[in-house]
This record gives sequence, structure tokens and C-alpha cells, in this order.
Amino acid sequence: MNKTAITTFAAALAAALVVGCATGGSASGTAMPSDSELDRLAMTMAKASFRDQGLVKVDRLQQDDTNRECSAAQAAGRPLTEARAKAIEAANMKTIKWPADGKFLGDWKEGEKIAQNGRGLTWTDDAKVTPGGNCYNCHQITKEEISFGTIGPSLYNYGKLRGVTDPNSPAAKPMVEYTWGKIWNAKAYNACSNMPRAGHGGVLNEQQIRHIVALLLDPKSPVNQ
Repeated sequence: MNKTAITTFAAALAAALVVGCATGGSASGTAMPSDSELDRLAMTMAKASFRDQGLVKVDRLQQDDTNRECSAAQAAGRPLTEARAKAIEAANMKTIKWPADGKFLGDWKEGEKIAQNGRGLTWTDDAKVTPGGNCYNCHQITKEEISFGTIGPSLYNYGKLRGVTDPNSPAAKPMVEYTWGKIWNAKAYNACSNMPRAGHGGVLNEQQIRHIVALLLDPKSPVNQ
């Protein structure tokens, strides 16, 4: 933390403590800021500690309504009500952009490259470099790759287990659309999903998502072997 950030933090903390004193304090007699005051303090500290550099701008600290509500629920230790979760999912569903040409699948080989690539969108990256999906960071995808994360479910045999033998058939359409939508904006299907909203967040473009869908659903893909 730089000198300016320390000064800002100290001033914000002092102000929060003053407000805490004015509003009563804790049972032990020690004044404690409220949750909202602590939230403001944390944001003040974060804004003072970061700066625009390269591709990365301070506006990344700003949460949208969905992330803000999910973060608040997690901090409070209380899950969203079913009605509120459904409302958030419906709002996110409206943000999904379906393929302009109606084609959901691309080249699974390109999809594998994107899934393996975790570069992009950091302050050291060139703006001309197309970001990767970094999918293996959270998922097992093929048997050939033995280094993968487990925060998300295994996607090995993704299409095969779901009975997709011809992704272009009418029978496969619901699963194809679900897969596209899940990659574009996972919160449309699970309000507080930890999965990045790859399309909605501008991490992956339409053609990249086609390739990832092919990696997961093409019968020829190693995912389904």
C-alpha cells in the first residue's frame, strides 16, 4: 500500500470509528463500525490502493447489481431467497447474446487451445492479444491434460453423458443452447455461480465461445472419447 493509500485508509477508519461511537458501539463498550460503514471503508481502501495501468482500470472494482447482491448474501452468511435468486437469473438470462448466424459450434481443436490459454486482460498484457478462457483452471476437460482445477465439476464426457450424438439435431438443441448460455453468462442458470461470465464480461468473443461449445459437444472432441 502506498503512502496516499495509507493516509486515506487511516482517515476513513477514523471517520468510521467516530460514526461507530455516535451509533452506540459494541456490548464490550468498544465502538464498532456498522457493516455498511465497513463496506465503505473497504472500498475507500481498495480505490486508494489501485490505479489504472495498462489494460486494467480501477473501474474493475465496481460490482454490478448481481455480484453486489451475491457478495452481500455471502458476507451475511445467508443464501438468497429462492424468489430473489430466480429474479437475478432472469435478469442475467436477458443479457445472453446468441450466435448471430445461428451456428453454435466451431472447431473443437481451437476450443482446446482457448481452454488451455489463461493469458489476457492483466496489466502486463498487450491489448491486441485475444484473451484465453483458462477453463482448465477450474475443470477437468480431457483425459490428456492431467493438470486441472477442481473448483468446478469435471467436464470430461460432457456431451456423451448428456446423450449428444449429433449437436446439429433438433434433439440436441436444448443442450447446445444451455451450453452456450452457461458459458456466456453462468449466472443466468445459477444466480451466485462462481463461474466467470465469459461472454457477458467480455472475456471471450462469440467465435471463441463457438469453439468451446464444440470442445464440449462435438462427438469427435477428445472430451467425448
